[in-house]
Amino acid sequence: MLLIQLIDVYSLIVVAAVVVSWTNVPRDHPAVRLLHRLTEPVLAPIRKVLPPMGGIDFSPLVLLIGLRVLTSLF
Repeated sequence: MLLIQLIDVYSLIVVAAVVVSWTNVPRDHPAVRLLHRLTEPVLAPIRKVLPPMGGIDFSPLVLLIGLRVLTSLF
């Protein structure tokens, strides 16, 4: 199904954004900006709901789990 494929692609985008955040790629690099634009609108509301956890951002993990739950519904 197309929706499941789109969710899988978006999951890869989220993982790529996480990996890039661990590297020294400049934030003004076009690929980094694109990843940020694609993920931040979804991650920002999750960050607002999650309590602070010692400086570790668990919002991508919560998003990926949510995407897996969503795909299991189809």
